[in-house]
Amino acid sequence: MIGSLIDFLDSSYSLEWVMLWTDVMVWGILIALLLGIRSIRRSLQSRRQWLQVFESPIAMASGLILCVYFAIALVDSVHFKIVSPQTETQTLEQFEGDDRFNLSPALEGRVFSVLDTIFVHLLERNERTYSAPFALTEYSSSVQYLANGDVEQVYLPLKYAGQHLLDINRNQLNVNTESISMGWDITEKTSSVMITSVLVVVVILLFQLYWRMHSLIFRAKPEMVGEPIHLPWKTFYITLFIIIFTLIWLYEMSQYYYVLGTDKVGQDVLYQSIKSIRTGVMIGLLTTLVMLPLALFLGISAGYFKGWIDDVIQYLYTTLNSIPGVLLIAAAVLVMQSILAQNQDWFGSTEERADLRLLFLILILGITSWTGLCRLLRAETLKLSQLEYVQSARAFGLSGFKIITKHIMPNLMHLVLIALVLDFSGLVLAEAVLSYVGVGVDPTTPSWGNMINQARLEMAREPMVWWSLLSAFTFMFILVLAANLFSDRVQRVLDPRGKN
Repeated sequence: MIGSLIDFLDSSYSLEWVMLWTDVMVWGILIALLLGIRSIRRSLQSRRQWLQVFESPIAMASGLILCVYFAIALVDSVHFKIVSPQTETQTLEQFEGDDRFNLSPALEGRVFSVLDTIFVHLLERNERTYSAPFALTEYSSSVQYLANGDVEQVYLPLKYAGQHLLDINRNQLNVNTESISMGWDITEKTSSVMITSVLVVVVILLFQLYWRMHSLIFRAKPEMVGEPIHLPWKTFYITLFIIIFTLIWLYEMSQYYYVLGTDKVGQDVLYQSIKSIRTGVMIGLLTTLVMLPLALFLGISAGYFKGWIDDVIQYLYTTLNSIPGVLLIAAAVLVMQSILAQNQDWFGSTEERADLRLLFLILILGITSWTGLCRLLRAETLKLSQLEYVQSARAFGLSGFKIITKHIMPNLMHLVLIALVLDFSGLVLAEAVLSYVGVGVDPTTPSWGNMINQARLEMAREPMVWWSLLSAFTFMFILVLAANLFSDRVQRVLDPRGKN
């Protein structure tokens, strides 16, 4: 990454930061999370509850996986554009003979993220067509005309995969020793990655030991209510080692092989799968951010004020629930596409157009997904409004706004949190389904739904191309499974009805 950026800067190219709408929202979520963690640290009861969540080994491992996915989405949410060195007094012809300004055509004029600079070697490499994972030749045979005029079907070698195994003397792959050399090469690189991963984990472990010793010597013992909580550090470090090893191994192997193969136009499937993480995480997080104000305002208003307000809100979400969700979303997306097509001046590049379409999809999903949480909050508010302390506050003349903010909303937060965590995995799957039927994100936006949609035709061809579907399924499965396991633990700890 650093080398690529230095190359650009040395070539007198300058970086122009690009702030997309979804970037602002993702970093806004990070700030909200940090403020939430700060608030939890100040409250003994909240701190104890969240420590109880991570007391479970499954919740600890799931939380760590979710943090890694969110970190990748953050790294992919810092965008910039490489500005050409051409100025008003310098024309492009003046730079044509200068090798310093030769930027790859695949990279010129595009909006990049920091994640792109990490995998810039995958951006610059494109094969002719499909290739299987860790293959050194194309997946399908091609017709080749020999010097004597004969025609034969051959599997052409890939341009970039396994080039370090190339027999320079004969300028062709050593077919007899290829499998042995490749197997030994992968084993050697895997061993090196394993040693590096162990060292990284040991450094983190030593840092944690130093921090705990420093806390025991120089700081007072932290206050805690109830019985002491023992966090599963063994599970934490095993999961951390697996994650670090997997990330480093994928990055190391991707420089020499196509770890997950290539697609129809020769692009690396691993790069597409990793880039799709941002779309999945944003759909899950930002949609909940959009639906939360609607559900809170309408649900509490219906439960507290009752009367005609309750009737109107019930009529609204009952009508909305009566419309098939997929049809409603498809109609809204088609209208949105028509508006974007008629207003091309709203965006200056393809990435900005795709980002605006993603933002509209998030808004549409949020507007059509608030009804379940609204109904839950209405029922809970109806129950809370009849309790003695709320009746007393009303008898003392407190306004409805103060009663809601001081006595109703704090007692609803556990329900809101549980509902948001449970809805996250459902929204990630919803994006995949919508993109599969063609009404999801823009086709140029990397997403697991678009990969599954493209794999639909690849699975029907002969020979079958299976790795695109498997890659999208694996990355999405890990995220959804981790979210489900984590939400199950959050519900068990925070829901008062689930305790003995």
